[in-house]
Order: sequence, then structure tokens, then C-alpha cells
Amino acid sequence: MLQYPQFSTDIFSFGPFVFNGLALGPFAVRWYGFMYILGFASAWLLGRYRAAKSGVFTKNQFDDVLTFGILGVVLGGRLGYVVFYQPALLLEAPLEVFKIWHGGMSFHGGLLGVILGQWLAGRRYGKTFFETIDFMAPLVPPGLFFGRIGNFINAELWGRTTDMPWGMVFPGAGPLPRHPSQLYEAALEGLALFVILWVYSAKTRPRMAVSGVFALGYGLFRFFVEFFRQPDAHLGYLAFGWLTMGMLLCLPMIVLGLFLLWLASRRSE
Repeated sequence: MLQYPQFSTDIFSFGPFVFNGLALGPFAVRWYGFMYILGFASAWLLGRYRAAKSGVFTKNQFDDVLTFGILGVVLGGRLGYVVFYQPALLLEAPLEVFKIWHGGMSFHGGLLGVILGQWLAGRRYGKTFFETIDFMAPLVPPGLFFGRIGNFINAELWGRTTDMPWGMVFPGAGPLPRHPSQLYEAALEGLALFVILWVYSAKTRPRMAVSGVFALGYGLFRFFVEFFRQPDAHLGYLAFGWLTMGMLLCLPMIVLGLFLLWLASRRSE
């Protein structure tokens, strides 16, 4: 059994300050937010490199496209979390949807937000939907990697109990060791998927092929890791004693990925 390293959720904090008798702060820079910044920064650096190589977008155009993508991640991720995982909040406290600082982000909701944002951005520069999505797909996994590292630092979204030697006892998860499923996701959805997409997209591919590889790869990797990840306490297993909401949301991605690859192969023929 490995000992979970005790992290502070704050990188640093400062304050409080008193201004005209009013106390402001204290303020803190948190690891989880910093991981989002690293994810967006990596997408910006890799995207400008791809823009210079591919010619699909100029660097300035890409900056605008990425801005739409960032808005899609944040707004779609939060709305998706509430809709998929805590739908009762829509009736009980609808304003909670907008309180991003309370935590709770959904990849699948963020993905839908990104898709909408990229469609709008692509139209602005006369690009088809899949021209934009194929260009952006390899830039997503580094952000997933940093996001899962942020989950690990926050000791959240831990795995199921295990007797494996690398099991960890997470704060707030009881006395039994658990799979560090956040690190599994960082390795598969982040590093492995990035390498696959980056190498695959290095050559000219039929339209929709890169998007298909992303959807299929993420869907399969996430579905696999869900066998080791503890399901959300308020949802539990949806069926069969093992089916989780994460698995259910990945099934359409797997089907979509296979369908896009089939369409791409027909285009190449």
C-alpha cells in the first residue's frame, strides 16, 4: 500500500486586506485552477505549432478558436455536471449552475460545449465543422491530463477499494486503500491519447478521421477506468452492479468514433 501524499489545495494565499474598514480576502491560488491554466496553455502552444505546420488556421485565427473552446469547456463542463450528475439542482437551486467555484465539472458536458464553440468559431473563418474539430482534437488530451492531476491533488474522484500494492488511503474515503483512478485517467485519457492523436494526425488524414480516433479512444479509455473508479455516491451503480454514469456517457462516444472512422474510410476510398 502506498501512502497518499498530503497536498495543500492552495499553492499560496495572501490577505486578508482591510480597505476603508472592509476586510477583503484572504485570497488563494489553488492547484485545481492552476491545472486548468496549464491545460489551456498547453493547448495554446501546441495549437500555434499545428497552425504554422498545417495552414488550416493562422496563429491569430487559432487564438480566437481557442477562446471559444475555453468558454465551451468552462460553461459546458459546469452545466453538464449539473444536468448529468445533479439534475435536482436545476429545480432546487438553478443559480448553482453558474457557481463554478463550488466545484463539479463534467468532461462530457465540456466536450459538448467545446463542440458548439468550435462550430461557431469555424463558421467565423469559413471552415467546415470537421476541419475545425479535426484540428483541435489533439490539443484536448493534455488538458485532460492536467485536470486529472488536479483531481488527485484534491483527493477527489478516487477509485474503488483494492488490495493492490499501489492502493492508497485517500482523505475522506475511509480506512481502506483505493485505486488511484485519477492517475489511471491521466495516463490513458491524457498521455496515451495525446500520443496516439498527435502521431496519427501528423499525416494527412481523411476528414473526420482524427475526430473519430479521439471519440473512440477517449470512450474506450474512460469506460475501462470506470471499472476502477468509485461511482458518484448519490448515483451509485446504474445497473448490473457495475454500470456507472461515466460508462453510460461513454457508449455514445464509442459508437460515434466508430461511425466517424467508417465515414472517413469511405471518403478515402
